[in-house]
Amino acid sequence: MDVLTKVSLLAFSFFLSGCQITYLMKSAYNQMSILYQREPIDKALNSDSLSKPEKDKLFLVQEVRAFASENLKLNVGKNYSTYVQLKKPYPVWAVNASPKWKLKHYLWHFPIVGSVPYKGFPNEVDAKEEEKELQKKGYDTYVRGVSAYSTLGWFNDPILSSMLRYKEEDLVNTVIHESVHATLYIKSHADFNERLATFIGDKGTELFYEMREGKNSPHLIAIKNGNQDQKIFSQFISEEIKKLNQVFKNHPQEDLALREEQYNEMKKRFRDEIKSQLKTTSYENFDKRPLNNARLLLFKTYIEDLSEFQTLFDKLNGDLPLFINKIKTLESHKDPVEGLKSL
Repeated sequence: MDVLTKVSLLAFSFFLSGCQITYLMKSAYNQMSILYQREPIDKALNSDSLSKPEKDKLFLVQEVRAFASENLKLNVGKNYSTYVQLKKPYPVWAVNASPKWKLKHYLWHFPIVGSVPYKGFPNEVDAKEEEKELQKKGYDTYVRGVSAYSTLGWFNDPILSSMLRYKEEDLVNTVIHESVHATLYIKSHADFNERLATFIGDKGTELFYEMREGKNSPHLIAIKNGNQDQKIFSQFISEEIKKLNQVFKNHPQEDLALREEQYNEMKKRFRDEIKSQLKTTSYENFDKRPLNNARLLLFKTYIEDLSEFQTLFDKLNGDLPLFINKIKTLESHKDPVEGLKSL
């Protein structure tokens, strides 16, 4: 759920040299190829290649589009009115990186969108090559497949076959999340942009199902449980990131053994204090997966400390369209985090 391809596509028209222009041309070709394959939803619905559950999800997306436009006043335009059957599992693979002894994003810089903490590639091989180069330079890395993204309103984004693998409520969340990016994007503030889209995606999905199925909807109950789990985990991981940052400051000399101890303690606290509070499986494997700074920063980008958004939302009596209008006033703000606090 990123703006990765925007980085690739918009920047390639600028005069750049060396390997960067090769990267940009490949990414632009990948994006244009996806756009070229778009077909109207009606045609996709009449195809024998899609199963009934997949077709049901296409119908659902059309409902969500109308809801996001009419009820949330998001800039939907013609997004998600077409469909693309990909010939690969993901449209983009993303690379994230960080220094080993500092919780700080490795940033890539592009015209228009500014600095971003991820770089998208049209295939996994190229993403892995980038990862190897960063590892040679001593960085932690993390590579992941991205099922959906936004071109920030510059193009009419299609529904991708990779998105149809989502659970129904996750698909609804994704469409709203990406529509937030198409409505508001603040240059060089990727963490703020992603956390905002996460918050509105969660609240918007709740509202969609409440209006569609009522307050006793099984979908709505599951969504609220998931959102509550995310709130619990967000508070936990935000505190853990602060603790780890303090360790790095108190020990200026790199000590990877000490860092591994901190990771293990973090996982233990999760098992002992957090896991029993969770009602869904969204984070149940956190303590089983290998950690590094690049992976931790992914949590920071998407869900670290959503409380400031919640404070404003509560102040506006849970009026989500009004909340979105207030946030839009931050578009030209030099520091949207501080701007949010002033709201």
